Amino acid sequence: MSIKEMIREHPDVDGNENEDLLEAVKHAMYCAAICNSCADACSAEEMDMRRCIRLCVDCADVCSMTYRVASRRTDENRQLIRSVLAVCIEACQICHEECMRHDTAHCRRCAEMCLECADDCRKALAALNDEVHGDGERSTFEHGAA
Repeated sequence: MSIKEMIREHPDVDGNENEDLLEAVKHAMYCAAICNSCADACSAEEMDMRRCIRLCVDCADVCSMTYRVASRRTDENRQLIRSVLAVCIEACQICHEECMRHDTAHCRRCAEMCLECADDCRKALAALNDEVHGDGERSTFEHGAA
């Protein structure tokens, strides 16, 4: 079963799913798992990886919050979802930058996933902004600024 199908089957979605948001939810779930695994792998490295571990754990927590909040569709709170997406973009960017500093396979994979998740969250945020504003106006949340 996929999370996208689960959200599509929600009675309150009723054919009004946001494909970009569905993709962001899926990749936030993956990113949470990969960041968690990267933090664990970093703990096994011989070099000092404290900063990387901390940022990976923070990113995993933010991604978990993002997929959990964004997958709830009963009486959805679009403003909260938009805020959570913006925080996820920021956490993923920070984690991506840190992981890019390390020449380990797990950090490269984590950096790649963080970049993908941030891109998907940007798309979802833009789509939500379009739904909210309807006239093409963009909020400060679109670019990850809170």
